[in-house]
Amino acid sequence: MIIIADGGSTKTNWCLLNKSGQKIYFNTEGYNPYFVSAEYIIDSLRKGLPSDLDLSDIHEVNYYGAGCSTEDKVEIVEEAMSTVFNKASIYVGHDLLAAARALLGLDSGFAAILGTGTNTGLYNGKDISLNIDSAAYILGDEGSGCDIGKKLLTDYLRGYMPEVVRERFWETYKLTPDEVTDNVYTKPLANRFCASFAKFVYDNNVHAEYSRNIVKTSFVDFFENLVTHYPNYKDYTFNCIGSVGYNFRNVLEETATEYGMKVGKIIRSPIDDLVRYHVELAPRVQS
Repeated sequence: MIIIADGGSTKTNWCLLNKSGQKIYFNTEGYNPYFVSAEYIIDSLRKGLPSDLDLSDIHEVNYYGAGCSTEDKVEIVEEAMSTVFNKASIYVGHDLLAAARALLGLDSGFAAILGTGTNTGLYNGKDISLNIDSAAYILGDEGSGCDIGKKLLTDYLRGYMPEVVRERFWETYKLTPDEVTDNVYTKPLANRFCASFAKFVYDNNVHAEYSRNIVKTSFVDFFENLVTHYPNYKDYTFNCIGSVGYNFRNVLEETATEYGMKVGKIIRSPIDDLVRYHVELAPRVQS
C-alpha cells in the first residue's frame, strides 16, 4: 500500500492507496521540522494515525511537508517516517513541490502556498527551478494566515481595532494583551497561534471593511515582496493552494489582477491532485 501526504505547519492531509486502489483519507497535525523534533513527530503519528491502519502493509510513503527545504530538516522528518513506517521506502519533499505538482502537473509555471505560512516558486514541469525564500513567520510569510493574524493582533495590542471588532474579539477569545504577548513570545508554535486568528478575520462581519483591509494589505505585501521579484512574473498565471488563499480568494484574485497576473487554479488542498500526479503522471516522469 502507498501513502501520499501533504503536510503544512498546522495540518497534514494523508491519502492511503490500498491494494484494491481505494483511496482512504485522514488527517493529523502538521509537522514543520523548524518547530518540532523527530521525537515529537513520531509520538504524534503514533497517536494520530488511524488505529486500524496496519503499518506493516505500507511499502511506500511520499511525504511533502512545510519546512522540508534543507537536508538537515528533511532528515528530521525522514527519521520520524522511517521509525513509524519501518517497512516502507520513504520520500520526503518540500510542500512547494507538492503544490506545483498538484497545480501544474507536468506543465511549467508559477505556484504559491498561502496557508499558515507562505511559499512561492517557479516550476519547470519536474522540479522547483526558482524559489525566493519566504523568510518564515518572524521575518516574512507575507500573505499567510500567520501574517494576517499578526496584523490583527498588532491592532489589538495597539488599540487600533474599531471598538465593535475589539468587543467581538474579546467575546470570542477572552485574551488580554499580556496573554497575547505571552503566547507569541514565550510559548511554542507561535506561528500556529497567530495563524489561528485568520479565521476571526474571515468570520468577522461586524466591520467588513476593516477585515478586508487587513487581508488586502497582507496580499499586497505578498505581491510586492515576493511575487513581483520573479523574472517576467506577469508571463505566468497565478496558481495557489492553501486555506488562506482559498478562503480569501476574491481579494487574492483582485490583487493578482492588479499586479498584471491572470488567475489560474486556486484550491484549498493539493491532496487529490497530488494523488493523481503520483498515480497517473509520476510514472511518465520516471520512465
